[in-house]
Amino acid sequence: MRGFAPDPSSAPGVRRLKRTAGTLVSAALVLPLLGAAPAAPTASPADQLQRAFDSAAAEYHVPRNVLLAVSYLQSRWDAHAGAPSVSGGYGPMHLTDARTALTTTEHHAEGTEDARGDSARAALHPDAKAPAPAELPARLTTLRRAAELTGLPAARLRTDPAANIAGGAALLASAQRELGEPLGADPAGWYGAVAEFSAADDTATAAAYADDVYDVLRTGERRTTDAGQRVELAASPGLRADTAQLRRTGLRTPRAGDVECPRSVSCVSVPAPYEEFGDDYGNHDLGVRPAAQRVKYIVIHDTEGGWDGVMNLIQDPTYVSWNYTIRSTDGLIAQHVKAKDVAWHAGNWDVNARSVGIEHEGFLTDPDAWYTEAMYRSSARLVKYLSRAYGVPLDRQHILGHENVPGPTASTVPGMHTDPGPYWDWRHYFELLGHPFERTGTSRSSLVTILPDYAANQPVYTGCTTKGEPCPAHGSGEVRLYSDHDVTAPLIKDIGLGTVPTDGVNDLSSRVSTGQQYAVAGRWGDWTAIWYLGQKAWFRNPHREPTAVSASGATITPKAGLASVPVYGRAYPEKEAYPTGVPAQSVVPLPYTIPAGQKYVVGDRMPGEYYYAVTFTEDSHQVITGKDLYYEIQYGHRVGFVRAADVDLSAVRR
Repeated sequence: MRGFAPDPSSAPGVRRLKRTAGTLVSAALVLPLLGAAPAAPTASPADQLQRAFDSAAAEYHVPRNVLLAVSYLQSRWDAHAGAPSVSGGYGPMHLTDARTALTTTEHHAEGTEDARGDSARAALHPDAKAPAPAELPARLTTLRRAAELTGLPAARLRTDPAANIAGGAALLASAQRELGEPLGADPAGWYGAVAEFSAADDTATAAAYADDVYDVLRTGERRTTDAGQRVELAASPGLRADTAQLRRTGLRTPRAGDVECPRSVSCVSVPAPYEEFGDDYGNHDLGVRPAAQRVKYIVIHDTEGGWDGVMNLIQDPTYVSWNYTIRSTDGLIAQHVKAKDVAWHAGNWDVNARSVGIEHEGFLTDPDAWYTEAMYRSSARLVKYLSRAYGVPLDRQHILGHENVPGPTASTVPGMHTDPGPYWDWRHYFELLGHPFERTGTSRSSLVTILPDYAANQPVYTGCTTKGEPCPAHGSGEVRLYSDHDVTAPLIKDIGLGTVPTDGVNDLSSRVSTGQQYAVAGRWGDWTAIWYLGQKAWFRNPHREPTAVSASGATITPKAGLASVPVYGRAYPEKEAYPTGVPAQSVVPLPYTIPAGQKYVVGDRMPGEYYYAVTFTEDSHQVITGKDLYYEIQYGHRVGFVRAADVDLSAVRR
């Protein structure tokens, strides 16, 4: 089972929010929030949400920028059309109403299939029934507490974004009073209340959440929400929070674990077992990276299952492994395998040996419920930490999705995984990493970086819940490829899959992803062609709404006189490099080639390597390094490798 990510279906973690006290909202605020009062004649419909933040902040004496920043971290100001999140949270403030969410998601989950073909249940617990309100802890009923504080109906708080914002403001104000802090306009004095709003039950998680909110306050944000609302938070770069307030929250202080994580996140140790059972052992291999072998890649996965089930699987010695898991609800990180060791997560032993694997709690077909801002930010902090520690470049040639990992051999290509999927927001993720994608070439450059507007780019996908049925309209970081400059032309075919390409959400045949780079093969009006899987592939790239920008970098092409060169799924050494006692691994090409005249972007240059680790004891483990050199290239949706001896290298400058 080496190298495959988990696909459990189990209950996700839920969050805690301290029960607080407060007062009822005045009728003067209730009426405009409920839409009873007419909007001002000069107000734009797209500014209603911004004005709702203004009104709620004024009524509850919560700093407007604090309210905006908390909501941004909860939901990026999206309302998700009233649908609950994984932890039963609703609206821009993510107010939890687990009793209602359990009923809704249980009904919705029946008969659905997840991205890997197993029965998927997006409910808070797979066999839960809607309990009576008294059976639910306060952390799962913050929406109902907000209803008590505001006097607004719970149904309105679930479905009306403005009412939801008022409820969040009431909870923040109540937490501030309970801490003995004054209400007012100074955002520096709201750190403790923000930490309480996180729903965390320990100081590390609460502090990580509050630090993220204050990071949003310092940098500012601006975006158009899923409902078309324009919201803006001005930057306050010099803001410093009163972090000493955290001590008065009464939250427990967790023990410092033996973990490799940045201090800016909440991180626990949930070790994967390394033990013998029968004639086998599991579920990873001990190593001495980076002393013996460099860590070159960080692979981003999603779990296709809930937190509790995933934690059970990682502790099963007969299952596979990965290095970290990140919880959706609050960004909590669990480390399972040390970075020096080799986890079995990517479905490609060569990539496993050179990478760290990070699982993110969630389902790729249900991004709004699972791919939370808290998870994105916690993941970005971890990746930045690993990048600094191991010298991994922060680009799409080294920060890979599981969907970008190549099959090691021809027979494995059809079974390679497709997570984290087309709804993972790579553009936003790399902004959080501090390495945003941008134009790096001139208008005449022969390279492009794929860079669509995530929210506006909404390709049609099918199969999120039922095979062949359209998925709900949603932003995407991927762009579709055609065999000609026409949307009625056939989709690009992947010969390695041996199937007819479709618009299925898990069909990677004819899709390119944000941040990936390709060599230009032609242009026609609003269309651009690239070299992709040995073919000329076209995508729409209008000047006014571009889906790609010009780039610079290095490319390879077959050496003069060669009709084509093979593409490999792993960069293994030549036969002569193996010492006695270590079986030489076959260097077998994939069913792909690069014909003469085509160019592909280079991501890295490396020697052939093989990590020999087939025994429980470490005395026989070793890294074999060859003399043959390889280039990692962006070949199709996945990366590939070519022998340096087969190709010529050239640079495309700015």
